[in-house]
Amino acid sequence: MSGTDGKDVKDDRDATPSPARRKLLVTATSVVGAAGLAAASAPFIASMAPSERARAAGAPIEAEFGQLEPGAQLTVEWRGKPVWILRRTEAMLKILEEPVHRGKLADPDSRVGSQQPAYAQNRSRSIKPQYLVVVPICTHLGCVPTFRPDVGAKDIGPDWDGGYFCPCHGSKFDFAGRVYRNVPAPTNLVIPPYHYLSETKVEIGEDLGSAKA
Repeated sequence: MSGTDGKDVKDDRDATPSPARRKLLVTATSVVGAAGLAAASAPFIASMAPSERARAAGAPIEAEFGQLEPGAQLTVEWRGKPVWILRRTEAMLKILEEPVHRGKLADPDSRVGSQQPAYAQNRSRSIKPQYLVVVPICTHLGCVPTFRPDVGAKDIGPDWDGGYFCPCHGSKFDFAGRVYRNVPAPTNLVIPPYHYLSETKVEIGEDLGSAKA
């Protein structure tokens, strides 16, 4: 290239960048690339984090049952599963203690420890005998039993003392969720970890390791 005086002038655009300039360009390119990578991966990383709903699904829940009448029960949801709270009558509690009734059960003393916390390993399978807190999922194939307090129901059998009957395959559980003998279900219904917050309020999902209310 010629200048105004006819002499050749060196074109800076064709010049090889100096080491300092080359380092600056490499650094700038790296920064821009890293920023782009971070922006592109942000949605992917966010998708890997547990959602608020997922975190909530595993959190303890509170259940108030002050208005529950004797012989009635309510349903709450914990970890995507139903939990029943039954207010047992004196007649229901009496049945649980009868030797004839206990003889009908496969595990009357709740010896399978995985089915309940240690503080519920008793006749009523509960902290307070009056209230049963149970996960009503049949231990055979996962059906939800029906609440059948009608003793001696004709469609269930003369040995029926009331409790929970699974219509899927005929498994039977008493008012403590204990399984009858000679039915498809192998174990008692699950008692979830729970503790009392007040006389008529429980927190389900947290095990304080105590049978005290």
